[in-house]
Amino acid sequence: MKKAALHNLGCKVNAYETEAMQQLLEQAGYEIVPFEEKADIYIVNTCTVTNIADRKSRQMLHRAKKQNPEALVVAAGCYVQAAEAELKEDSAVDLLIGNNRKKDLISILKAYEEGVQEDAVIDINHTNEYEALSVTQTAEHTRAYVKVQDGCNQFCSYCIIPYARGRVRSRSVADVCAEVRSLAEAGYQEAVLTGIHLSSYGLDLEGETLLSLIQAVHEIEGIQRIRLGSLEPRIVTEEFASALARMEKFCPHFHLSLQSGCDATLRRMNRRYTAEEYERTCELLRRKFDRPALTTDVIAGFPGETEEEFQETLEFLRRIRLFETHVFKYSRRRGTRAAVMQDQIPEPVKTRRSQILLELDRENSAAYLLEQKGRRAEILIEEKLILDGTEYQVGHTKEYIRAAVRSEQDLTNKIIPIRIGDMIGERLCLAELL
Repeated sequence: MKKAALHNLGCKVNAYETEAMQQLLEQAGYEIVPFEEKADIYIVNTCTVTNIADRKSRQMLHRAKKQNPEALVVAAGCYVQAAEAELKEDSAVDLLIGNNRKKDLISILKAYEEGVQEDAVIDINHTNEYEALSVTQTAEHTRAYVKVQDGCNQFCSYCIIPYARGRVRSRSVADVCAEVRSLAEAGYQEAVLTGIHLSSYGLDLEGETLLSLIQAVHEIEGIQRIRLGSLEPRIVTEEFASALARMEKFCPHFHLSLQSGCDATLRRMNRRYTAEEYERTCELLRRKFDRPALTTDVIAGFPGETEEEFQETLEFLRRIRLFETHVFKYSRRRGTRAAVMQDQIPEPVKTRRSQILLELDRENSAAYLLEQKGRRAEILIEEKLILDGTEYQVGHTKEYIRAAVRSEQDLTNKIIPIRIGDMIGERLCLAELL
């Protein structure tokens, strides 16, 4: 039996696709081993969102070849789409598989073994096909990520993803629901709908929208929670928010992409909203839901960001009081418009600004959790954790607040009522069983 090892780099969509490829290999009779072990085939599902991601992808490919020079080393995914010519010249890489061809993994491997090296990198910008990948189990045992959409039409000036993933392509509602039913039958209680640009779901489908998809998944027996990946602020209309608020399974945790709280910076980024529109979205969600968790991403040191523009973002974040802010220093990405913009920000300035934003994030997060103290909630138990010699069982509320309880029973994969207590670690609350 041949041994295969897989390594994933990048986002939740990449992780989903890596799990799908692993299951294809298992069905074909391969034994899956850890990436650190000697294998016959190594597959690296690459990422290209930043130059650092490119470097990590190359490092993992070279590490695989070093572990077993006789092994077949396969580069798959986004970095392959962005740097096909470069990878063809890399002696550590034997085979390239681009996006939308991962579903053909087994036939591509078989052809290679027979001496036929198939060109498995398509022109991703000229396909309307949604790649038919699915999973029956995931690395997490209680929460299942379900990819429902691929591609992006936004072309933000800092982002290479539209070139690596192509245009918007949506998975059919029937196909999504079939996978979610299968996962529910396998015991998963929470489904997270995710995609490269989730808000664009349905643009290429007749009569379907992200809201209609969520409504269909809400009807599936066995699934107790529905969570969403990252959203654009403009999708959150009065109708959208009101409909979600009526769904008892829906989790009021909204990750709304921001990137900057300064309109001038947003225009240079080619983001399609203003800071005022973003703030109105937050206000709408807070009217429709009781203390929803609002989280975001922010880029520090985008080209041309003056100290005044940075302060505008900082004050904006102080005012809207988000639960969590994921802070990224701007990374120059070859092939994007931002990479050739004037007034690139020096690294020490980007570092200082990101540290200020991270400190504000810690303050906002602690304030949000303090507001939850004494509140009744439910958590889905996911794991056990030992802190200071005491064993806790840990899970998340619908708002994605991480909470720990003490119990002699094994509560894994059970949804239990709690009362939220004090923080006992960064972004971790003690909870009382009810």
